[in-house]
Amino acid sequence: MTAEFSIEAVLAALRSVLPSGKSFLPLHEPSFSGNEWAYVKECLDTGWVSSVGKFVDRFEEELAAYTGVKRAIAVVNGTAALHVCLLLAGVRSGDEVLMPALTFIATANAVSYCGAIPHFVDSEERTLGLDPHKLGSYLADIAELREDGCYNRLTGRRIKAVVPMHTFGHPVDLDPLCEVCGRFGIELIEDAAESLGSFYKGRHTGQWGKLSALSFNGNKSITTGGGGAILTNDEELGRLAKHITTTAKVPHRWEFNHDMVGYNYRLPNINAALGCAQLEQLPGFLAAKHELAERYRQAFSDMPGIRIVSEPADSQSNYWLNALLLDEECAGQRDALLKATNDIGIMTRPAWTLMHKLLMFAGCSKMDLSVAESLERRLINLPSSSGLMNNDADAHG
Repeated sequence: MTAEFSIEAVLAALRSVLPSGKSFLPLHEPSFSGNEWAYVKECLDTGWVSSVGKFVDRFEEELAAYTGVKRAIAVVNGTAALHVCLLLAGVRSGDEVLMPALTFIATANAVSYCGAIPHFVDSEERTLGLDPHKLGSYLADIAELREDGCYNRLTGRRIKAVVPMHTFGHPVDLDPLCEVCGRFGIELIEDAAESLGSFYKGRHTGQWGKLSALSFNGNKSITTGGGGAILTNDEELGRLAKHITTTAKVPHRWEFNHDMVGYNYRLPNINAALGCAQLEQLPGFLAAKHELAERYRQAFSDMPGIRIVSEPADSQSNYWLNALLLDEECAGQRDALLKATNDIGIMTRPAWTLMHKLLMFAGCSKMDLSVAESLERRLINLPSSSGLMNNDADAHG
């Protein structure tokens, strides 16, 4: 039987890593120490604060170069990015879209915006993300291949796409997932919202699917305040993504002509200016986050019943959020640990409530979710801001 850790030992380990002298340590906060003021001031001085401007173009070009894709299209948030990815991949009303039950609600919401229906699949403990091997076995049992695609024999609905989410920045095992998608004729769309700066077998996340989505919310590795981006290696889809997210307006010097239903999902220039300054600092942010993860790992290395989640083999994680994983026998201590840490100003939180447990998605199809349900009971996120490593002089130990 696994020995249980003590709450006091966990608190001591956290204090040995985190800076002292602060009454509250949030889960993740932005760091502004570069050209943010200068770039935003330029927008204010020139009046280019809205939906067009040089910083939008620059941000898109630099995102594409960093992630290695052909096109990046900046939009107002990650959910909007994912919505457009699904639409451009051909997801239509009544389709089913496979996704992990262990994900942030934006994944399921974006599918619902299309009139499609989430179909929940299990995760694997190694990556915290969708389990491609278990999914392949599941589809072999319930899928029927027809001329126009893959269908769920139990519901009669088309299974159009799968949306893996790179949980806390740890890449999903993408090679076998691509094989499953090819075998069943299902489109792959990556929810890479949390994984800017994460690599799978040497390639940045977001390159495996037809399209993928990033987020630059205030709590992400870099932020534009609010914001997101669509990534694709398909030039035509990239052009269409830019068009549809700018209200599908046909370019003209003065006429307002729109040739399809579009969306006002444009990222303002002033937000893109912030993103450009943040992207310049990304290597430093990632180095600090890797150092923080290593310190956490060392602090908990000899503690029974609990461990720090590490990046999967063959992957490089951005460690967006560090996570403690309790042994199953210690899951009953989770809430006491959450209370003890938050009581002393160290913000921790559990994993998201699994999607199939939410009222609006309770009737959706699902496979056996035993691993996701176990992970939900045992995960605790820890303070993970890159700026925590700028306080070495204040740290204990």
